Amino acid sequence: MEIDDINYPKIIFITGGTKSGKSEFAEYFGRKIKDITYIALSEPRTEDINWQKKILNHRKRRPKDWKLVETNNLISALKSEKGPVLIDSIGGFVVESLNKNDDEWVEKIYLLLDLLKMRIKTTIIVGEQVGWSLVSEYEVGNKYIERLGDLQKKITRISGENWLTLNGRAIKLDNISFEIPS
Repeated sequence: MEIDDINYPKIIFITGGTKSGKSEFAEYFGRKIKDITYIALSEPRTEDINWQKKILNHRKRRPKDWKLVETNNLISALKSEKGPVLIDSIGGFVVESLNKNDDEWVEKIYLLLDLLKMRIKTTIIVGEQVGWSLVSEYEVGNKYIERLGDLQKKITRISGENWLTLNGRAIKLDNISFEIPS
């Protein structure tokens, strides 16, 4: 059964750890929306066999009628895609911006948030939880973790629904949580 995405919240944010089921859960929502575009955020990484296997598994799961945009430029994709979208995953946006200084990064975050808030159609965003384990011994790893965590807090604030996937289960965070005052 397909539905018009008008019945969905404007932004649905789904986060979780590696192999938690976050992409599958996002795809579950996406299958119910007509004319959705899947935005795959990633570098090609053609030499990485394990990455290619992961990409192949994602491709096999997606319905054939979904439009696919493979890019590392989310800003450009959002400017051109006016219909409903599923973004998998927001970590690719952070990776693409690791070379930006802090001021450029903040500017880019707010441009993204403004684009997301202006969208009329449903936007499903997948985000990875990486800050629950060891602190990286590398500066770039810590930069990624901190930028991703900060961005995901901001996305959560503008989302109509927020979900956490854990061990193949989905928990609607809006029902059992409150925002930590800053």
